[in-house]
Amino acid sequence: MNDWMETVSPFVRVVKIIKSKSLAGEWIDFDHVFTYIEQGEAEFILNGVKYTAKEGDIFLMPPFLSHIIRSTSDVPLIQYIVHFDLHYDETRSRWKVTSLINEETEKIYEKEMTLSSVYPVVQLRTADRIDLKKRFLLMQKVFLDDKPNRSLLLKAICLELLGFFIQGQMESKNREGTLTKGWGIIEKTINYIQGNYSDPELDNQTISEHVGVSTSHLSFLFKEQLNITIHKYVTYVRIEQAKLLIVKGEKTLTVIANEVGYSSIHPFSRSFKAETGLTPSQYYAVHSNIRKIDKERD
Repeated sequence: MNDWMETVSPFVRVVKIIKSKSLAGEWIDFDHVFTYIEQGEAEFILNGVKYTAKEGDIFLMPPFLSHIIRSTSDVPLIQYIVHFDLHYDETRSRWKVTSLINEETEKIYEKEMTLSSVYPVVQLRTADRIDLKKRFLLMQKVFLDDKPNRSLLLKAICLELLGFFIQGQMESKNREGTLTKGWGIIEKTINYIQGNYSDPELDNQTISEHVGVSTSHLSFLFKEQLNITIHKYVTYVRIEQAKLLIVKGEKTLTVIANEVGYSSIHPFSRSFKAETGLTPSQYYAVHSNIRKIDKERD
């Protein structure tokens, strides 16, 4: 493990805080995802293996590690999240939307998979949690500020966060995960939904017929293992895809609604606001300002 430490030069792509009460996180990302649990408890399902997450835990997920995260506590789950590459690459640095997997982003860079065998979770010592939080909040401020030394500061703080994780690896015992019941069926279902969310006729019966199990059994597995209905997961995927299209800013909201499986703008707007707290037009306005800032930086 020590060899990579001599050459690593992180490129930070996203710094964010996510607060959620149910399903959270993307299905798959092309870069590393550093996640610190600031509040709450959750289940992290990583390639079908379930880990119990609690306050003070750090998860480090390498590129293309399939994952589902759901809150299991009464209080909202608060995650401090950093998306980063281990090494700067000019082409990869232009990739902004972390869950946008396509022919270009799915290419595996061998040097980016160095940490793929690292145990994914550690418990941070209480004494270190305040320090990590300070470093992360500074990182978020730097990420949002438009200053000439932004990339260098982000790189430096990212190395510090990696240091917390590696130190935790040395100090804590590995917590065994458990294989998720029916994961093969769940994974097949998720893959089918990811490939067919644009179909407005997509429903539980169609999905279960494709997977090869009864609708009732599939619904039971989703509710038992993910604590979410199939319909709710389809909605989640559609809204996440809509957010990606809105951020790109290349299509009208009506076109986006149609492309993510809604028959018209009205049910799309209702679903979008229920999931995000913003109307599609409000979400567009927020991200149009972010795009403007990014263009000015470039």
